Amino acid sequence: MRRAATLATVAAVLAATATGSALADATAARPTACSAAGSAAGQGTALDRVPRRGVLRVCTTGDYRPFSHRDAKTGAYTGIDIAMAGDLAKSLDAKPEFVATTWAKLVDDLAAGRCDIGMGGVSVTLARARKAAFSEPYLTDGKTPIVRCEDEKKYQTLEDIDRPGVRVVVNPGGTNEEFARAHIKRATLTVHPDNTTIFDEIIDGRADVMMTDASETRYQSKLHPELCAVHPDKPFSFSEKAYALPRADAQFKNYVDQWVHLATHDGTYRKYADEWLGRPVE
Repeated sequence: MRRAATLATVAAVLAATATGSALADATAARPTACSAAGSAAGQGTALDRVPRRGVLRVCTTGDYRPFSHRDAKTGAYTGIDIAMAGDLAKSLDAKPEFVATTWAKLVDDLAAGRCDIGMGGVSVTLARARKAAFSEPYLTDGKTPIVRCEDEKKYQTLEDIDRPGVRVVVNPGGTNEEFARAHIKRATLTVHPDNTTIFDEIIDGRADVMMTDASETRYQSKLHPELCAVHPDKPFSFSEKAYALPRADAQFKNYVDQWVHLATHDGTYRKYADEWLGRPVE
């Protein structure tokens, strides 16, 4: 009788152990299943996804020459960063696909996964860096005025510009508006919604000054001989241009950093910039 009871106790212990092991195995297997589901949903790095997809999705505004310009009639994109996007895509065995965005929405579109990278003369700011990572910078820039050439000597300083009676125009949603609102208190500030026609406001006499990146003032003064860039080599502020990237994708950022470093040292970026600016990039 005692022997039978002992055997029953051992059997019960073995059964409990087997049940515990099965539960442990099921629990251990669960993360693997979740990982597989995540992988199937497209998690991981763009460094792998882009070559598999064969497409590099590029968020760009298309309204900021010489970096990104969208032809209203054909829908085709051109510019320094459009050419650079093609170069980056080629290095990943892919083709670029341009996703239209605005300055106010660019980093939000990137964070939401609508694109793999943001390109087109994007200035690095701390506000943007809270939502996106940035590549190694490819250009040093800063805000400076562009005016009618006959007024060039009138608007040399911020004090010259921020006076009653001076009409300042700015495009919405980006660092130009941020800079203008921070420094224009007495002059009249008007937000013009279309960055592709904003310089006509100065040419046609409806505005006197726009403050934008020195790189853009150089290009627009070549495009419109009646406009002059005011001391573009000594801008009012310091900024850098870089490419916006998903904040959590360190592998893709490392790759883009290396690509930028090579492109800015092997003549690739200089070639594209010279085609648009007609001058060596400093």
